[in-house]
Amino acid sequence: MTVHDTISATPSSRSLAHSLPMALLKAREAVIVRFRPALRARGLTEQQWRVLRVLHATDERLRPMQLSQLTFISMPSLSRLLKTLEGRELIKRGRHVADLRGSEFGLTPEGQALVVGTLPEFEAINSEIEALLGAQNRVQLFGALEHVVQSLGLPGEDELGTD
Repeated sequence: MTVHDTISATPSSRSLAHSLPMALLKAREAVIVRFRPALRARGLTEQQWRVLRVLHATDERLRPMQLSQLTFISMPSLSRLLKTLEGRELIKRGRHVADLRGSEFGLTPEGQALVVGTLPEFEAINSEIEALLGAQNRVQLFGALEHVVQSLGLPGEDELGTD
């Protein structure tokens, strides 16, 4: 019997076994564990990858608050991540055009190359996950998750407290 089985079988923790946050975290872990070796091989954390991936996907420079909202990383954690990525020369800081006191960040050529070089491996992992889930289940899962977001909404700036 695994720890997960024990939690599910314990009557006093029935609410834990049927907790939506715990179920979502468990599913997230089942997915992300497949990506960790590739991230580790590149010396990246999951959160660092999220920042690089968002900067690549938007293909523009973003302010820290925008990055926080798009990556679901709290501002204090994001500030540390940005310094680390900047130190590795994967991102660059610039002045915001409309607000010279504000900063914005974009990928360096090295950061761009890292993301582009990583995407084929991640696409293969995504294909493997889809094969295991089945295309129909994947579509249903995305639909259910989108329904959760549409029904509950996304956190506001003051509510974003998780990494």
